[in-house]
Amino acid sequence: MSERRLADLLAMWRIRAFEEKVRDLRAEGPIVGSVHLCAGQEAIPVGACGELASEDALFATYRGHGWALARGVPAEPLFAELMGRASGVNGGRGGSAYFTAAEYGFHGENSIVGAGAPIACGAALAGRHDGSNRVAVSVFGDGAMNQGAVHEAMNFAAAFSLPVVFVCENNRYSELTPIADMVRSPRLADRAAAYGMPGYRIDGNDAEAVRFHVRDALEVAREGGGPTLLECMTERLVGHYIGDAETYRQPGELDRVKRREPIARLRAGLLADGVPQEEIDAVERRARTETDAAAEAARQAPLADPATALEHLYA
Repeated sequence: MSERRLADLLAMWRIRAFEEKVRDLRAEGPIVGSVHLCAGQEAIPVGACGELASEDALFATYRGHGWALARGVPAEPLFAELMGRASGVNGGRGGSAYFTAAEYGFHGENSIVGAGAPIACGAALAGRHDGSNRVAVSVFGDGAMNQGAVHEAMNFAAAFSLPVVFVCENNRYSELTPIADMVRSPRLADRAAAYGMPGYRIDGNDAEAVRFHVRDALEVAREGGGPTLLECMTERLVGHYIGDAETYRQPGELDRVKRREPIARLRAGLLADGVPQEEIDAVERRARTETDAAAEAARQAPLADPATALEHLYA
């Protein structure tokens, strides 16, 4: 059991270290443009992606670095993509908010809130006809639950019993606005009943809890039982985007969040179970060493050639 939890810790530290390095590179200049980090939410992709089969299709939001890493996309070409390098997963064309890596089952991000949900329905419908037994996973934030496209996607998936798992990362803020100020009933998982599908609110800061519910949802989907909605409760350690002043946070809120975040919780649990401090600290050092090496290798790669800008376009 400790081995599994240490593996979860390493996977979460790889995401955390990646996001912190991205923050630094954005400040230094190699990364430009709008960037949204997932620090504090690492347990959700780590718990979920370990249960996905190679044929399954994952659709993330613009806060998707952690989902790509958990799905198996290597850090170096991902860093290269964010830095506009030719060796990036999309040749430097996608950047932070639009990259995709279909060869790893990561079918891209989307900066239109909730837009990945109907696309996931398409992938699920295709899987029904191509014999792949594919399940599509759509990831979005709590704010996206109020988008028409998400409503339509859930209704369509339920009506046709499509193999889709809808994962709502509820970090309590719809961009800069508390979700509690935007809805009458704050328990978003309850909306699933209106579509005739199961919905569960789970601890999104516990990778094992996420793993358990995703496993069940995938099994239901593969057996023809249709979609499931998982509302994963979590909290951001960072702003909505790099540069967010976070003036909407209450005094002392971030200190409380840091005590509940997934890495801190897992470290405390491992210590309580008797895992030596040195072994736990070594996991972080390994992740940071790997991340630093990947970032430096990506930085040394050539920039994308502007002469190739018209490639991959339809006339």
